[in-house]
Amino acid sequence: METDVLGWPYERHTIDLGTDDEGPVVATLVRRRAETPARRAVLHVHGFVDYFFQTHMADFFVERGWDFYALDLRKYGRSLLPHQTPNFARSLTDYFPELDEAARIIREQDGHDQLLVTGHSTGGLITSLWAHTRQGRGLLDGLFLNSPFFDFNMPWLMRRPLMATILAVGGRSPYRKMPTASLGLYGKSLHADHHGEWTYDLAWKPILGFPVRMGWLEAIRRGQRRLRAGLNIDVPVLVACSDRTFRGREWHDDVRVTDSVLDVEHITRWAPGLGPRVTIARFNGGMHDLTLSGKDVRAEVFRELGRWVDAFLPAPGTPEPEIPPAPEDQAGLSTMLEAAEAAVENAAAAEADDRTGTTA
Repeated sequence: METDVLGWPYERHTIDLGTDDEGPVVATLVRRRAETPARRAVLHVHGFVDYFFQTHMADFFVERGWDFYALDLRKYGRSLLPHQTPNFARSLTDYFPELDEAARIIREQDGHDQLLVTGHSTGGLITSLWAHTRQGRGLLDGLFLNSPFFDFNMPWLMRRPLMATILAVGGRSPYRKMPTASLGLYGKSLHADHHGEWTYDLAWKPILGFPVRMGWLEAIRRGQRRLRAGLNIDVPVLVACSDRTFRGREWHDDVRVTDSVLDVEHITRWAPGLGPRVTIARFNGGMHDLTLSGKDVRAEVFRELGRWVDAFLPAPGTPEPEIPPAPEDQAGLSTMLEAAEAAVENAAAAEADDRTGTTA
């Protein structure tokens, strides 16, 4: 570990991932430890055109006694190398090696017993697929998805048959740029130089985003199709999103109180198929990254997250709650008590009869 660009107490570790068709590949694991030694940890995974800079999220967990980690995936943020196409991947499974290694470091090297994984937007899609493929291995104990990218925010005709046709034609040119609407409205809603309250590295998270490439689009499409077919994530999952989607193309103040990137109805539609224990929470006034919403909304988001964590991921060693007897068990207990009382009465009567007979 070395000191991160955020400064102390943030540290970072570079994960060597070998090479691909563009050359050397790395991922970056950022760490901030709690004040006292912790056995619980959280691993955060960012979205598209993103990297970890949300230190207030780390504050939330550290103050609750968790060690905080964030992973800048290959070709994102701290991990983006000069020779690479920003944010590009041919398959979402390309990210599984750095997720595996991050989990290994957190559990084996740093000695944590409990791991909560959080994923935002594209990170929510990636971590969902990863958690499904790693079920039964005990790598994670819970999954928090912040506005996960379960479907494209466009009409059905465009996101299904038209996109399939485009990708079939352009699929042999994975690095070809795809004409798309920019993320400019969302970027302007976040950055302090425009309509937002946050500052971050615009080289890693530009206001207008990075170009969408054919290969990345096909990777997302395959991953979403697999997710919509149904997953079996074997840990509790919290899926959170805004209660409204912004539909305009020009700036409006509603951009700051809605999801201006994804259709929130898609999120709530596909969330139940993630696994057997899924909780859905929607927030009035929430932005695409709920943790970057207005002050009051993000406070509500963190309160709800805290309640969910306390309920579904109690600290190791927490006593199991006492379960009251089921009605049928209570009925059986009553029958046993009645039988025992009857036996005592019969024994007492027999003893009385014996005494009477002896006296006679």
